[in-house]
Amino acid sequence: MSRPVPHIDVRSITEADIPDWSRALNTGFLRTPDVAETEVADRASYIVPSRTLGAFDAGRCVATFRSFAQQLTVVGGATVPADAISNVTVTPTHRRRGLLNRMMAHDLAAAKERGDVVATLIAAEYPIYGRYGFGPATWAAEWTVDVPRAGLDPRWAGPEDGGRIDIVDSADVRKIGPELHERVSLAQPGAIDRDERWWQVATGAVRLDRSPWTEPFFAVYRSAGGEVEGLVSYLADDKWGDGKQPLNTASVKWLIAATPEAERNLWRYLCSIDWITTVKSGWRAPDDLLPFFLPDPRAARITTLADWLWVRVLDVVRALEARTYEGKGELVLEVVDGAGLAGGRYRLRAAADGASCAPTTAAADLTLDVAELGALWLGDESAVRLAALGRVREERAGAAKVADALLRTSRRPWCPDMF
Repeated sequence: MSRPVPHIDVRSITEADIPDWSRALNTGFLRTPDVAETEVADRASYIVPSRTLGAFDAGRCVATFRSFAQQLTVVGGATVPADAISNVTVTPTHRRRGLLNRMMAHDLAAAKERGDVVATLIAAEYPIYGRYGFGPATWAAEWTVDVPRAGLDPRWAGPEDGGRIDIVDSADVRKIGPELHERVSLAQPGAIDRDERWWQVATGAVRLDRSPWTEPFFAVYRSAGGEVEGLVSYLADDKWGDGKQPLNTASVKWLIAATPEAERNLWRYLCSIDWITTVKSGWRAPDDLLPFFLPDPRAARITTLADWLWVRVLDVVRALEARTYEGKGELVLEVVDGAGLAGGRYRLRAAADGASCAPTTAAADLTLDVAELGALWLGDESAVRLAALGRVREERAGAAKVADALLRTSRRPWCPDMF
C-alpha cells in the first residue's frame, strides 16, 4: 500500500515567512541552514512576496521558488518582458511529491496572465526544466589562458589605438557601469538587464553573509575620444613556484565591452599584468573573440562549456515578432505545449524589414515542442540538428533548413549574468 501524503500548502509567502523560507533555500542549496538577521533584512529589501512561493508542511517551509521582472534582449536589439525564475529548491525530505510541479504551474500561469513573453532561468541541473517547456537558448564557455604561451609582446605598456586603461574604484563603477552595460546589452541577444542592486552587490556596496566579499580590481577602457567602452572586474591570487617564479592567476568576474577594440585591450591588459601567468576568463559567449586576440589562439583552452540561459516561450506571436531576421521567408510551426500556455499553429512571415506571426489553419511545415522553440528562438540552436535528433519533425521536406535560414544568427546569443 502507498503511504498517504499529508497535505502540503503551496502559497505566496509573507514577510513573516522570510526567515523560514531562507532556511529552506539554504538547505536546498547545501549551504549552512543558519539564517542571520542581516540575510533576512537583505531578502526583504528586494523579493516580491506575491512572486515568492513556498511549500509548507505543518507550517515548515520545505520548498522555495521565486520569480521577478526581467528585460531580455532579442535578436535585433529589442527587449521583451520576461519572467525570471530563481531560488528553486525542494528540501531532500520532500522530493518526488510534485511540489516543483505545483510552484512552476502557479508561476507560469501568473506570468502568462501578466503578459510576459517568455520565462527564463539558469538551470543547476540539465534534466529538470525541459518538462516544463524550457529549452537551452544560450551556452557559455570559460577559457583558461596560458599567458607565456600566448605570444604577446611583454613590452606592451597600454593601448595602441589612442585609448587608455585606468584602475578605478567601486564607486566609479557604480557611476559608469550602468550606462555602459545598457549599451552593451542592447547589442547582445540573450543579455538581461542589471538593476541598481546588481551593481551594489557586484561592487561591495551590499555585502551578503552567504557570499564572503573580496574586493576585486576594476579597470576601465576609454576610447581615444574619452568614452567609456569597456569595464572588467577581476581577482588575483598569490602563488609562487620553485625558484621564486610567479605563478599567479587573474580570474575575471565579469567583463563588458561595447567594441571589439575595448574587448581586445582589456584582455591584453589582463595578460600584461606583472606576475600573472594564467588568466581565467569567467563565463563568456561560446564563440567569444578572446582566443583570436592572441597571436597563438591555442594558449586559450576551453575549460568549461555548458548550457546557460533557458527560455520558455509564453506568447509565440509576440516572441517571433519581437526579433529580427536576416533572411526572408515563411514558415508554419505546430507548437506543442502540454501546459496549454503557448500551443497552436502559427504562420511566421519574416523579412529584413520586419516580421509578422499569427495563428493559422494552414498545414504545418514543422512540428516541435515549445521547449525546442525556446532553444531556437534566440538563434543559437539548429532546426536541422534537432530534426536529426528526433526533437523536431519535418512535415514538409526541407522545412528545417528554411527554419535555420530564418532563425539562426551570425554570432551566438549569450547571457553574461547569473540570476
